[in-house]
Amino acid sequence: MRRVTLFVNGTSRNGKVVAVYGTLSDLLTVASNKLGIRACNLYNGKGGLIDDITLIRDDDVLYVSEGDAFIDPQSDGKTSDDISGSHTDWLTLNIGGRLFTTTRSTLVSKEPDSMLAHMFREKDVWGNKQDERGAYLIDRSPEYFEPILNYLRHGQIIVNEGINLLGVLEEARFFGIEQMAEQLEVAIKNSHPPEDHSPLSRKEFVRFLLATPTKSELRCQGLNFSGADLSRLDLRYINFKMANLSRCNLTYANLCCSNLERADLSGANLDGANLQGVKMLCSNAEGASLKGCNFEDPSGLKANLEGANLKGVDMEGSQMTGINLRVATLKNAKLKNCNLRGATLAGTDLEVRQRC
Repeated sequence: MRRVTLFVNGTSRNGKVVAVYGTLSDLLTVASNKLGIRACNLYNGKGGLIDDITLIRDDDVLYVSEGDAFIDPQSDGKTSDDISGSHTDWLTLNIGGRLFTTTRSTLVSKEPDSMLAHMFREKDVWGNKQDERGAYLIDRSPEYFEPILNYLRHGQIIVNEGINLLGVLEEARFFGIEQMAEQLEVAIKNSHPPEDHSPLSRKEFVRFLLATPTKSELRCQGLNFSGADLSRLDLRYINFKMANLSRCNLTYANLCCSNLERADLSGANLDGANLQGVKMLCSNAEGASLKGCNFEDPSGLKANLEGANLKGVDMEGSQMTGINLRVATLKNAKLKNCNLRGATLAGTDLEVRQRC
């Protein structure tokens, strides 16, 4: 035979020890007689509803209610008004000097594990400081706190124009409102425009050129010009370092003293281009066409193609006097009728189909 101790829901006084037999309905009938109430529900000490008599163990402590929800026995001694109003009473927060009035249930119900829920779930547990009007003092930004309070009220993130989402996100993280923080992270990510890697057009680039003095170095480092038509343009002194110029049309363009270091010129057409004093160190011009190009500068400024990849390049008829091709790769390049007088060819791979 099992025996249990019965208390009225919400109290830990005047209990009754009874024997457990028969069905759950039989036990509720005994509880009604012993406690003088209309017993409807049984709860264990943790508030769990017992709906099967086999769940009851010997010497269990049970709480009997008349159909109302479980009330923690630790609240014994409080008035019914205190109990029913503990999560609905109004309070005022002083956030950075601005007052917000809300209910305790708003702060604790939506995000029960948040800092605000822990601060205001039970009265005076955290010893929250109050100003002279009784408002609870919290040293945070009111502009960023307002969307958080509204989220706790209705579950929607609404941020007024001019409020930085990053600021609201940091406040949400500070108060431990995880679901809101996750939604804000997604919103911030979606608000950023996607990175545009599309190539620049001739029209766009000409607009840049017209706004730049002739002898000034236009910074085009790392830009994407793939497939663009830049033929016959004055491109002197422009910095194309590490730019993507693959399959570009650069025929008869003036690239005097331009910087093409580590640029991608694969498949580009530079026929008839002026390349006096050009810097093409370690550039990739594999498969490009450089027929009839002029690399020779009368002033003595030498074009530098050191370490360049010139595999399969067609340089027929190009003027390459004094050019620096040190450790460049010219495998299968066409050098018919090229002038290489005074060129630096140390370490150059000159395995070519046609010799000059």
